[in-house]
Amino acid sequence: MDDRELVRRAIEARELSYSPYSKFAVGAALLCGDGTLVTGANIENAAFSPSICAERVALFKAISEGKRRFLKLAVACEGDHCRPCGVCRQVMHEHAPDMIVLMANLNGEYVRTTVRELLPDGFSL
Repeated sequence: MDDRELVRRAIEARELSYSPYSKFAVGAALLCGDGTLVTGANIENAAFSPSICAERVALFKAISEGKRRFLKLAVACEGDHCRPCGVCRQVMHEHAPDMIVLMANLNGEYVRTTVRELLPDGFSL
């Protein structure tokens, strides 16, 4: 799947966001090593700490379905381009440190980077 299609799928996934508190909807689309596409959207909770970002929703869905190899993840939101938070960067680092990350806006414009570039000194055991 090419980058633009992955970004388009992340923008679509954003529509499923549950973000009544922040009003900041985020969508993610994850391309697994076997070609499977898994999407996610951020899900908030009134207590805030149980909330989860779109990137982690997509990754955890894929992991819970037995996927272990990840090639690319697109994340899209309103604004300049969507950057994963520190928690998402650490989770991505543990499961796919060499994965390509496409940080997109709602116009489909994106910045291409890698997890290692986003978190050069990520924690690992």
